[in-house]
Amino acid sequence: MKKFIIFILFILFACFGFSQQQKVNFLTTFDDKLVHFGFTLGVNTLDFAVVNYRSIGDNPGFEPKIWQLDNPQITGTRPVRSDVAEVVPGFTVGIVSSLRLGRDFNLRFLPGLSFGERKLTYNIDVWDIYNDQPMTYYSVKSTYLDFPLLIKYKARRINNDRPYVIFGGAYRQDISRTAEEDLVSLKSGGLYAEMGVGWDHYFTFFRFSIEAKVSLGLNNQLGPPPADTQRQYYSQSIKSLRSNIFTLSFHFE
Repeated sequence: MKKFIIFILFILFACFGFSQQQKVNFLTTFDDKLVHFGFTLGVNTLDFAVVNYRSIGDNPGFEPKIWQLDNPQITGTRPVRSDVAEVVPGFTVGIVSSLRLGRDFNLRFLPGLSFGERKLTYNIDVWDIYNDQPMTYYSVKSTYLDFPLLIKYKARRINNDRPYVIFGGAYRQDISRTAEEDLVSLKSGGLYAEMGVGWDHYFTFFRFSIEAKVSLGLNNQLGPPPADTQRQYYSQSIKSLRSNIFTLSFHFE
């Protein structure tokens, strides 16, 4: 995450330095249009804000089952901890639609599709009925239909450059296939608060924007535990999972 922030700051300072030397202004009436469209490409990283039960017995739904005969035994007093092991890059593609609200404000709707993965690691071995050996992590893959609705506030244009900030909300629907045997399952839909910064640059025939955005999940995304054929304590040890997403986008309008 620190590398991403340093990279964005470097790009913004480079754009600002370049803007001071630019002489010919392009697309001078572009921001006067009521509506305009485009497309976006981006990379993302998915994360979880994980809250674990102090001990798995604090979960009222926990019941010792045959799997509790594992070594070590998983009893109600045992602390089972999970966290995100590492950040895995994903991919985002979408459509840009923008409505002019005023000289410095736009309402933007950017429906799209995002692919990503999270790797959950535990303080105990991760066993899956489909593997003969324990795993170092459990992979949770997601394919999101994104529906963000954002307000864009733009600073005054500097030659062919214009910095901006965005804020708003989004609804995401996870359309990835899930099964009853998944060790950790997610709910299909979720709400997010979104905020970010970006930089517009005006070329001869189009506007290019680079944008960094953080999406903070507002609701618990933890789904029901798996069927009895799987070990349920990997899911039952978690109190809540809130989904967080960082997206670096490149808009072409």
